[in-house]
Amino acid sequence: MTDFSRPWHASYAPGVPAEADVPDEPLTAALDRAAASWPDRVAVDFLGAATTYAELADAVSRGATVLRDLGVRAGDRVAIALPNCTSHMVAFYAALRLGAVVVEHNPTYTAAELGHQLADSGSTVALVWEKAVAAALESQATTDVRTVVAVDVSADLPAVKRLALRLPVRSARATRAALRSPLPAGTPVWHRLVADAAPLPADHPQPVSSDVALLQYTGGTTGTPKAAVLTHRNLVANAVQGQAWTQAEPGTETIYGVLPFFHAFGLTLCLTYATRVGATLVAFPKFDPAAVLAAQRRRPGTFLPAVPPMLDRLAAAAEAKHADLSSFRYAISGAMSLSPATAQRWETLTGGLVIEGYGMTETSPVALGSPLSADRRPGALGLPFPSTDIRVVDQEDPTREVAPGEQGELLIRGPQVFAGYWGRPEETAEQLLEDGWLRTGDVVRVDETGFVVLVDRIKEMIVTGGFKVYPSQVEDKLRDMPGVRDVAVVGLPGGDLGEKVVAAIVTEIGAHVDIAAMREWCSERLARYAVPREIVILKELPRSQIGKVLRRVVRDDLMAAARRLIRPS
Repeated sequence: MTDFSRPWHASYAPGVPAEADVPDEPLTAALDRAAASWPDRVAVDFLGAATTYAELADAVSRGATVLRDLGVRAGDRVAIALPNCTSHMVAFYAALRLGAVVVEHNPTYTAAELGHQLADSGSTVALVWEKAVAAALESQATTDVRTVVAVDVSADLPAVKRLALRLPVRSARATRAALRSPLPAGTPVWHRLVADAAPLPADHPQPVSSDVALLQYTGGTTGTPKAAVLTHRNLVANAVQGQAWTQAEPGTETIYGVLPFFHAFGLTLCLTYATRVGATLVAFPKFDPAAVLAAQRRRPGTFLPAVPPMLDRLAAAAEAKHADLSSFRYAISGAMSLSPATAQRWETLTGGLVIEGYGMTETSPVALGSPLSADRRPGALGLPFPSTDIRVVDQEDPTREVAPGEQGELLIRGPQVFAGYWGRPEETAEQLLEDGWLRTGDVVRVDETGFVVLVDRIKEMIVTGGFKVYPSQVEDKLRDMPGVRDVAVVGLPGGDLGEKVVAAIVTEIGAHVDIAAMREWCSERLARYAVPREIVILKELPRSQIGKVLRRVVRDDLMAAARRLIRPS
């Protein structure tokens, strides 16, 4: 019987429970079950190289032995800086099986960026892509990292592709250069160590659900990089919630891993949820529509976690090639708003559903989602997941709830909410309120059916002349303007106004957009104080690894440019 104690439960898709039954177990238990239930099922397909669940479990056990022999003990931090590949999955679960804490990093970080996070986390061993070895070694002097282990991503390729890399032709040299890098003498190599290792003894202590599993770096609501502390229970809970929401039948799904595993969205949907439902994960080292279409011919996908630009690019490629995407029954879009046009295009091509999900690194990361039913709402954040509560409160006083239908800051509480920020008790106290409520920093409205609609982020809100301007509302109007391909709206110092609204625009090829035309367009659709006072034309907007526009970077770049123009006489 459906529980209607929370209004949003009535809008759930049929069969989705109000509460998630979260087992008291570590993340590694799901891999153990999958290997026992479907030993011969392909767990990972990396560009055609298939690894079964039995083979994956064996590699994870040997990888755990390697880490133990390198001196890693329960609670130690193990840094992983890898692109998507089979070795990433092995390294992730090997560290967890040993009781260590995984620390995920972008493998393309500079030495300074990687060094900051290695020092902050206190990682002792780093498993890194060959191309990141130099950056990791450069960081050793200022970190606790004792050992840097190189991972040759090309070793995960099918044998025929590995042999092709040796050919003395331009294409082979280019691919080899993209994947590999020379190593300093004596650098330990992950694949050799794993191949030579014995499986970890079965009686080696397992982690428990309350243990820390992952340190995931995020800008949070302040923009300062810090590590969210996620326990095994947090991550198990989110995988269980995802399974309940999608109602995936275990042992049948084929998930396309186009999102980076080092990002919370990709990590949960591709590494933990996929294993929990016994899915085949088709992993891609980077998002490439041509590679996805090639994989679709070889191993058709059923589920695609992605961001809207990925859906658009893949749809365009499929249309151009007349490719069949009808095997995809559903897709989950996140990180930015899903437009109705993108949703319609995808659903027309696939015949399946695409829904929007919402979350933060601090919520492991998914907290809300549109239902996988005809009631889905592109553009809305969706409904709280099973076992997840929300409140909408006054932005200045989070203890006071706003009236139904009014906008306010979204608070979230549930088993997926993180344990705090690593080594930052003051920031933890600012974000985690009494009784486990997380301040999201997002301004939302909730309608009578429980659907949550995003207004904007509090930290990016612009205050001009005493009025509050939400950038996304201005951006939505400008995106509809002829000639505008993309836009980011930010606030810059505006003298007596406090801040002025500035639009950074990327135009369509050959289009011309000027301030007068833009102001006329906006004045018919926005309040006068929300109309941009300046326009800046850019070739492209800075984006995160998963494609989210970085307004903060846009603002910083525009501020820096303004300072360069102001020179002493």
